[in-house]
Amino acid sequence: MVYYLILCRSLTYAQRTAAALERAGIGSHIFRAPRAVAGEGCGHCVKVAERNLARALQVLKRAGLSPKRIFLTEGTGDYREVQL
Repeated sequence: MVYYLILCRSLTYAQRTAAALERAGIGSHIFRAPRAVAGEGCGHCVKVAERNLARALQVLKRAGLSPKRIFLTEGTGDYREVQL
């Protein structure tokens, strides 16, 4: 399954991101960012289904929650950064 990881700078930011998406009816899941995408330090990310990314980005923009980075993954353990 293809999905996107919205990388957040902190757990609190990830919780705010997930809450904004939930209010808009977009399912998401918070978890620690994989080492391959976290880069410097530890981070948290919000997982969103491929079909929901465009709408999720609109919701986050309206809420003033801009993503740090976004990664595409197909569940194989490989991550590819997506340019905004």
